[in-house]
Amino acid sequence: MIACIYFTREGESIALEISKHFGDVKLFSKENYKENIKHIFEKYDKIIFICAVGIAVRIIAPFIKNKWVDPAVIVVDDLKRYVISLLSGHYGGANEFCNEIASLLNAQAIITTASDSRGFKSLDIVAKENNFEIEDSQSIKKMTSIMLEKKEITVFSDIGYIDLNYPYISDNGEGFIYITYKEKLDFKKPFCILRPKVLNVGIGCRRGISKEKVERAVKRVFESNNLSLKSIRAIATIDIKSDERGILEFAEEKKLPVKFFSKEDIIKVQEKFLKSEFVRQNIGVFSVAEPCAYLLSPEIIVKKTVVDGVTVSVSKGVYDG
Repeated sequence: MIACIYFTREGESIALEISKHFGDVKLFSKENYKENIKHIFEKYDKIIFICAVGIAVRIIAPFIKNKWVDPAVIVVDDLKRYVISLLSGHYGGANEFCNEIASLLNAQAIITTASDSRGFKSLDIVAKENNFEIEDSQSIKKMTSIMLEKKEITVFSDIGYIDLNYPYISDNGEGFIYITYKEKLDFKKPFCILRPKVLNVGIGCRRGISKEKVERAVKRVFESNNLSLKSIRAIATIDIKSDERGILEFAEEKKLPVKFFSKEDIIKVQEKFLKSEFVRQNIGVFSVAEPCAYLLSPEIIVKKTVVDGVTVSVSKGVYDG
């Protein structure tokens, strides 16, 4: 969602031009922006100020948190000469949005983020474009500082080549980037870790299992097999568990998609895995966790493991961005 705040008659004209182009822009004027600004900053993805930069800075200052959650904020002067990327240039997308608005208005885009000025992508943009989860935001700052100084870095990747658009890469750099689903490695310092979403989790459980038990089981399996929870891409189970609150609540809390497979889906592949007559008598198939993990991606890296009434299996998918 886009909010556009203007203060002058010229600003209103520009706001209307932008609104006609996008169609989903909410306009605010000097008469009503104050009562709405907290809501705007918290709920809108992009905010356009049509005013002087100083005015925009003073208005948003009390609401700024950090680059990972703040909306993209850009400023347009009311003579339509400049479009300035003000806040959340990389992760929030303000730089890209700034260029888009500048093109629309035939104005000059002004972007001051350091990596853009030097011609390479920032690591938070790399993470966003590739759907990587950043392990530690402070480590990103340290690595970015190394890159801004044009020092060599080394990249280790579990998922093949990733183009960082950075020219100074060697086997023995002064900083290290790890693109890995492994929880622990012999990390060389200074380093940052990017987590690719390549792991799929098949889950079977007793009826009425709690979210806490599901979470505990998954965590234990991942810890035992040196896997990062941040690399989970999706979870899956049989469709008769589609109302199982423990699984659904776990998925919702972790913001993970859930795939439900039918008995027919599972029967087609269940001969590949160990069979349980008890499971067949109760559910109609010989196993749940392993076939479901396999149906998400066929490379099983953790066979079914039972933890306190929850069965977990893990497969690794091919990274596709």
